Amino acid sequence: MGQLLQQIQESANYLKERLPGTPKIGIVLGTGLGGLADKIKDPVKIPYGDIPHFPTSTVVSHKGNLVYGTLHGTGILLLQGRFHFYEGYSMQKITFPIRVFKALGGKYLLLSNAAGGMNPLYKRGDLMVIEDQINLMGDNPLIGPNEDELGPRFPDMSEPYSKDLMDLAIDIGLNNNIYLHKGVLVGVAGPNLETRAEYRFLRTIGADMVGMSTIPEVLVAVHSNLKVLAISIVTDECFPDCLEPVSVEKIIAAAEEAEPKLSTIFMGVIEELSSKQ
Repeated sequence: MGQLLQQIQESANYLKERLPGTPKIGIVLGTGLGGLADKIKDPVKIPYGDIPHFPTSTVVSHKGNLVYGTLHGTGILLLQGRFHFYEGYSMQKITFPIRVFKALGGKYLLLSNAAGGMNPLYKRGDLMVIEDQINLMGDNPLIGPNEDELGPRFPDMSEPYSKDLMDLAIDIGLNNNIYLHKGVLVGVAGPNLETRAEYRFLRTIGADMVGMSTIPEVLVAVHSNLKVLAISIVTDECFPDCLEPVSVEKIIAAAEEAEPKLSTIFMGVIEELSSKQ
């Protein structure tokens, strides 16, 4: 047994002893997006630091807890905060929780993030369903020996984000007067924000938004045969010809303002998925 596979099993066994049920839906909450955790029923909260082989979150606004509970009768595993490449972790380490979620019996993965909007039609506070991605982070969590028990050596990426889940999210948004853009996320390593020239380049290659997370998690989710839905919140407008300085505090504030809309979408998706079980 390879080291990664052994560590996944050890983490999963630790959680199985402490969780009262099996999680079918996993949720990763990004910067300023922790409100959904308050809706979980009968929550069991475990700090990341208590879980074998889990990294610890070092980013402001990421609480660093794994929360298990139920919504609409379905087991939910919620990650209050994620890990980033710029924190110094390897790609395999920052995606480790996704591996553990799959080992616990997970089927669906819902991801959120705060990102910069480069499409001129996007405004601060808007939501975008990610329909495709561009990886410019300079690394890939699937590099290295492949564990066939975890997934195929060459996973297909023709539909990294589930079209069915995208359509469902958009319909839920329309029913709740929440408009969702649909576009492409480009991932960069960070932690600096981009220059004017970089924004022009990223927009030219087809990206609508830019962020420092999510893409590695999606690569591992696809490798693990999880169905993925991801939504970005536009926390700053990245238009090169009228670019203004932005602070982390402003990014967090924008994410927190838009969080109720995101929670409404995710709650609707969870309700629909729960009804199909």
